[in-house]
Amino acid sequence: MKSSLAGRQGLRRRGLKLTAVSAAVAITLAACGGGGSSEETSSGKDASTGAAAGEVNPDAVIEAGISYTLSGGFDPMITTGAVTVAANWHTLEGLTELDPATREVYAALGAELPTKVSDTRWEVDLREGALFHNGDPVTVDDVVFSFQRVLDPASESLYAGFIDFIDSVEAVDDNTVAINLKYAFSLVPERLSVVKIVPKALVESDYEAFNALPVGTGPYKITSATPDDKITFERFDDYNGPRPAQAAGLTWNLLSDPAARVTAMSSGTVSAIEDVPYIDLPSLESQVDVESVQSFGLLFMMFNTDKAPFDNPKVRQAFFYALDMDKIIETGLLGNASPATGFLPEDHPNYHEASTVYTYDPEKAKDLLAEAGVENLDITLMTTDTGWVADLAPLIKEDLDAIGVGTTLDIGQSGGQYTKVDAGDMDVMVAPGDPSVFGNDPDLLMRWWYGDNVWSQSRYRWSDTEEFAGLTKLLDEAVQSEGDAQQETWNQAFDLISEEVPLYPLLHRQLPTAWNSEVLSGFKPLPITGLSFLDVGAVE
Repeated sequence: MKSSLAGRQGLRRRGLKLTAVSAAVAITLAACGGGGSSEETSSGKDASTGAAAGEVNPDAVIEAGISYTLSGGFDPMITTGAVTVAANWHTLEGLTELDPATREVYAALGAELPTKVSDTRWEVDLREGALFHNGDPVTVDDVVFSFQRVLDPASESLYAGFIDFIDSVEAVDDNTVAINLKYAFSLVPERLSVVKIVPKALVESDYEAFNALPVGTGPYKITSATPDDKITFERFDDYNGPRPAQAAGLTWNLLSDPAARVTAMSSGTVSAIEDVPYIDLPSLESQVDVESVQSFGLLFMMFNTDKAPFDNPKVRQAFFYALDMDKIIETGLLGNASPATGFLPEDHPNYHEASTVYTYDPEKAKDLLAEAGVENLDITLMTTDTGWVADLAPLIKEDLDAIGVGTTLDIGQSGGQYTKVDAGDMDVMVAPGDPSVFGNDPDLLMRWWYGDNVWSQSRYRWSDTEEFAGLTKLLDEAVQSEGDAQQETWNQAFDLISEEVPLYPLLHRQLPTAWNSEVLSGFKPLPITGLSFLDVGAVE
């Protein structure tokens, strides 16, 4: 499968002047791995990647500026926080993993990718000599335990829904496990990555200690984690997997304040930051590398389909035709997004242009409302107070007002807004979302919002419709097929949701990252929330 970054709509700008950082000083970075060739330009940078040339310093400590706060523990069975999930990329491994940058699947704790024995049985050999951070060898019992704890309904693990096709996991011998399926499922290698392998003995004997400082098999181990301050990592010297640590350690400075991140980056205190405010891109691009990478991350609009007139798809469609997304993106996001032409962004390997693409057509929006018999419609438009989302809300209101929909804005904190939504107190909502951090296949991405779950049941309230049943049937068929047949079935699902739009994307956002390529080797900005330092080193 080709990279989801292929053909990405990014913007890479090389600075004229980069901050010099002494090799004796701890170096900061954030993002993800890749290597470089030996060819250099006159500036001393790799000609093909722009990465810093020179010897990687194995004693460097790489520091990063992280945009989210730390809350809760690191247990990979339950954590969904941006910081903890990204930290676990470096400290824990599944049998397989998805590369944070390319989103391609590769063998991690498994010696090779899983082998298909039959339609309903796959087998995986463990990587020989793999150790946990505490020195204990990884056993097949640890693997079986790790899957069982996720699948156990009592665990209430979010990740169980991503592997509900698994019937059981069992030991074949001392080095091999079998994955037994309930039915044929084509995405087994990709989905196994959501379960991280943990040490059974430690989790059962001292869970709180494990949750606070996880013990895994990854190239780094966490040494401290202080909310509102930093997370520190050190290299795991006994790691024998495919992505050994290139630095002695990492320090992630938790800088949720955007101005603090930008200051840290521009001053050279750190070597990379995530989530660069769009307004600060021009100032940073004259100092360091800046790239806005196309992501799946979207802004969606959803409707309470239990409430007239939003039970009529023509009314829902009218709202999409009413919005001038080009203007909204240029004005509110400074061009750092792409209008949705389908459920997936155009650079996704499974992209399909939907049968219905919503372009700016206010007259058509008015006609659809008239056909539905809707006049003098007044709504409350809910949004979250996420900075860039709140910036777009007045622009969306302006376009809805222009087609005769009287719009009152309700902008609030995400948790409070969804409490109202779940209680049925919603007309229309605009909000951000990005489940691609958990996986990149169309089935996972669609089922996040269109599965038989809280979204379809109690948010947009569409799960009791014939159209929902038809979509579920298409999704079930797709995962049991492969190749062109699978893509065609997904295409039918994409078309169906583009026509029904109970919840549907308005845009796919670009994620801006800044880094200093004079001192970082192999760094790549990501199409998902978080920073990866796999295969990344600091140059002496």
